[in-house]
Amino acid sequence: MTSYLCKAANSSCSEPHGRGYTCKCPPGYQGNPYLSDEHEDSCQDIDECKDLDRNPCNATATCTNTNGSYICICPNGYEGDGRMPPGTGCSRKGQSKTMIIALGVCISLLILLVGSSLVYWVMQRRKLKKLKQKFFKQNGGLILERQLLNHKESVEPAKIFSAEELEKATNNYHKSRVIGQGGFGTVYKGVLPNDRVVAIKKSNVVDQSQIEQFINEMVVLTKIRHKNVVKLLGCCLETEVPLLVYEFITNGTLFEHIHDKNLSSSLSWEKRLKVALETAEALSYIHFETSMSIIHRDVKTTNILLDENHTAKMSDFGASRLVPLDHTRLTTVVQGTLGYLDPEYFHTSQLTGKSDVYSFGVVIAELLTGEKALSMDRPESERNLAMYFVTTIKEDRLLQIIDDRILKEGNTEEIKEVANIAKKCLNVRGEDRPSMKQVTKELEGLRLSEKHSLKKVDPNTQQTKHLPNAPTHSLGIDVDIGSSSINTAVADDSMRNQVVKPTDDDAR
Repeated sequence: MTSYLCKAANSSCSEPHGRGYTCKCPPGYQGNPYLSDEHEDSCQDIDECKDLDRNPCNATATCTNTNGSYICICPNGYEGDGRMPPGTGCSRKGQSKTMIIALGVCISLLILLVGSSLVYWVMQRRKLKKLKQKFFKQNGGLILERQLLNHKESVEPAKIFSAEELEKATNNYHKSRVIGQGGFGTVYKGVLPNDRVVAIKKSNVVDQSQIEQFINEMVVLTKIRHKNVVKLLGCCLETEVPLLVYEFITNGTLFEHIHDKNLSSSLSWEKRLKVALETAEALSYIHFETSMSIIHRDVKTTNILLDENHTAKMSDFGASRLVPLDHTRLTTVVQGTLGYLDPEYFHTSQLTGKSDVYSFGVVIAELLTGEKALSMDRPESERNLAMYFVTTIKEDRLLQIIDDRILKEGNTEEIKEVANIAKKCLNVRGEDRPSMKQVTKELEGLRLSEKHSLKKVDPNTQQTKHLPNAPTHSLGIDVDIGSSSINTAVADDSMRNQVVKPTDDDAR
């Protein structure tokens, strides 16, 4: 058409639409297609090679401009279209084959690695399973299963937990779950699938020669029903050392309540006497009322737990021993805690129930004075609380060392009576000490007597007024059972340096 408006020689018009059309420059050109070629602004070739920021060629290729396009030339020894991706670029001749081979090798190695890892994982799982079976047998699992079948009368028999259950319950024994640590092992807080909170004890070592003893103790202790003994829920025998699962007691240890200033203020004389009585009841029970007498062997304030009602719970039977019916004493490797350790047992290695009585005497002294059983911060003559406590009683200086918090409550006579009970427990010779049954009766009589009444100081007269006897608090609480474990750790060598000096009365 003579009136055709696309004047540039290489311009074109779009397909007509309606009654008109538009002109455009072809790909590779830019400018005004309505102007003839004589004009500089008509459709002109774009030199793609000049735009260094958008160079379309590979770094090794040479860019050459052509009308409406460009070509990329690879250097000698290279092949490909020389263009940037999605082009093939430039690669050494034969390199593509090498890359294909290399890629194939890599994929093969990856498959081999994954396959080997899978085989290794399966083998490790089998190995772990065999190891767990080995530990289960080694730790007396078969004996325990047989024993539990023979003791169906137990209301709630001990459960045998799997290693996976306890790992999950403790978040793989994460350090944030540690709630107690000592020479015999570590205690973790765990949460079972049913949301029950438990305490899981992981012992440090175990004596394989004592496995049957351990299993017997477990069976006996799981049958114990006593409100003042921590309940043993079960164990795991699939690990190198047995793991014991206890009920979780929420309020910490008696040691913390005596020696922590924030807690001790709430530990009144009433509560201290209650804790002393309940601990005595627990020890009396395991000494005289179980099918086989049990000696705890590590009675101390850190092993007495308190619940939210300040009810005492005897715990940690890791050092305990069963006493055969025809025996009254056992010869054992000396084991215990300095400050609480029975001096007679220390010197003779002869363990009896009176060894627990001595340790309980130290606990009472600790309750009365608020002092630790053994402290290097005190003068040499006062470092051993048991010896210092007995000396002050004989020298009639007892009230000088009694905790001020309970002295202010005006219970002087009761304090003296409880102190005399402790003094009898702390006799150097075991035969001169009362039994835990006798101690329990004395404490119970004291707590239930007319002397045991609430006292209150009149702020105006500063005289003590005796109120009518308060109703006796119920000593019954939910039934609990004890726990047991094996540990043959030998007493610390420093124990050999402990010197126990008998007093004249004790010697007689």
